[in-house]
Amino acid sequence: MSNKIALVFGGTRGIGAACVQKLAEGGFDVAYTYVSSAPNLPADIGSSRTKGYAVDICQPAQVAQVFADVARDFGSAPACVVANAGINVPPGPMASFNPEDFRKLVEVNIVGAFNVLSAAAKNVADGGTVIGLTTSMVRHAVPGGGPYTATKGAVEGMLRSMSKELAARKVRVNGVAPGPVDTDLFRAGKTDEVKARSAAMSPFNRIGTPDEVAQVVAFLASDKASWIHGQIIQPNGGMV
Repeated sequence: MSNKIALVFGGTRGIGAACVQKLAEGGFDVAYTYVSSAPNLPADIGSSRTKGYAVDICQPAQVAQVFADVARDFGSAPACVVANAGINVPPGPMASFNPEDFRKLVEVNIVGAFNVLSAAAKNVADGGTVIGLTTSMVRHAVPGGGPYTATKGAVEGMLRSMSKELAARKVRVNGVAPGPVDTDLFRAGKTDEVKARSAAMSPFNRIGTPDEVAQVVAFLASDKASWIHGQIIQPNGGMV
């Protein structure tokens, strides 16, 4: 019996790469996307196949094409779609936040996520799962994080509506909203003091790891989460 297929958008670094690993360990064949240069990920993980595709999520034609390519290369439509691709920019107060940086956030984190989720709604297999990555900061405001958090709040709105729209096809739709996680995206533009404050948001006084978030994604993609739908799960060490 062939493995089910998972498609991870933004699957080469941090949380995305960890999701590729955990989904493969869970028995999925995993397709993943990257922006420009192909990563050095293995062509297989255990008994699971993996394959990367260059995709700019801001281009809807490229997003649509990767679903066709995955169905051709793996032999079936993806049973799991993980919308992880996104960016961050240096944080800053609303009074002085660079409007061009906000436009970049909107273009990738809202428009790009819309492209991915819209295509997933059309192409995910019946009975499958769609999982979107957001942030716990939607419910725990921090100074300087407003513009980034706003884009992830928009993603949560799309996910909640999709959960109602795709239920007739038995497709489960959920979000995963981590707290601070030790990734390149998290570390960008942050001083040691800022990172220490982020760690202090959890009563465990540390930030999370990509593996800890990917474990939640893999669980939601599995049959063990068959009754979890329309939810935003927050792996954040008790931050909120």
